[in-house]
Amino acid sequence: MIARTPRLNRLRRLTPGRGETGGSRTGRRRGAAPKVVALGGGQGLSASLAALRRITGELTAVVTVADDGGSSGRLREELGVLPPGDLRKALAALCGDDDWGQTWARVIQHRFQSRGDLHEHAVGNLLIVALWEQLGDPVQALDLVGRLLGAHGRVLPMSAVPLELQALVKGHDPARPEAVDTVRGQATVALTPGEVLSVQVVPGDPPAVPEAVAAVLDADWVVLGPGSWFSSVIPHLLVPELLDALVATKARRVLSLNLAPQPGETEGFSPQRHLEVLARHAPKLALDVVLADEAAVPDRESLADAAQRFGAAVELAPVARQDGSPKHDPELLAAAYDRIFRMHGRIGPWR
Repeated sequence: MIARTPRLNRLRRLTPGRGETGGSRTGRRRGAAPKVVALGGGQGLSASLAALRRITGELTAVVTVADDGGSSGRLREELGVLPPGDLRKALAALCGDDDWGQTWARVIQHRFQSRGDLHEHAVGNLLIVALWEQLGDPVQALDLVGRLLGAHGRVLPMSAVPLELQALVKGHDPARPEAVDTVRGQATVALTPGEVLSVQVVPGDPPAVPEAVAAVLDADWVVLGPGSWFSSVIPHLLVPELLDALVATKARRVLSLNLAPQPGETEGFSPQRHLEVLARHAPKLALDVVLADEAAVPDRESLADAAQRFGAAVELAPVARQDGSPKHDPELLAAAYDRIFRMHGRIGPWR
């Protein structure tokens, strides 16, 4: 039996070094934009990308691939492909604010309305899957879509195989409030009426996309969150090669908290409880900064204590939209990220 090569040693060879394409961390010219990798899925990742593209041109999104609902779920079931929906949303968020970018963002987000099989399918999902079938390479296909859209960054799946999300949920059945059941499927987990205790992915040792691992290892900053905590944020920590890279990277790590608990999945969660469940799933992960909206933190001392367990400082900033909705304002979030990169990244080679 051949001994297995350690994951990180194998994948570190994919990271560009001195003199190779992409340069090196220590050799990057002063004044260059920081290399940022953002991990997540759905609307939370889209909000982060819409902010980050305003402050760096060196941006990579690493996206969850466990979605099994809606158009993505139907395509996944029928064709056996990765769910394209969160990848599509990330590409749309990276579109520019000019006419070209905004037109293409609307086109790929457009959903057909009909009484037939096309009902509720998103144009972008069909485009992505068509290129996957044509090219046979999910990364190459996503890069091609990004060039078509003029995306301000790169979008990568976190794994090359579609994953199933499973959760242990207390009180999923209201008739048995103390019972703990296994709930399967991202769409079901996200809407569970019970208390999510933990999540895992199936298969349990999924392969990471090598380009995603290489991006994390070569980054100056890694941004995790905001987003659905158990179904979009934590799944990245359940891909062993990706977690190894997140632990080993020389990049600084910022965790961006949600503006409010999510009905069902994190109902009643305080900001510090989000950190506690993250620590249970990835006890070796260290953080440098925890970013939260100042109006969403009623107990700043408890949040600071929870962040300190990761070795992180807490940064509070107004990042919510002014209309009262629990959504991030891209410009305010961009300002917060930029301030964090400047204040906590003085040793960064781009400064």
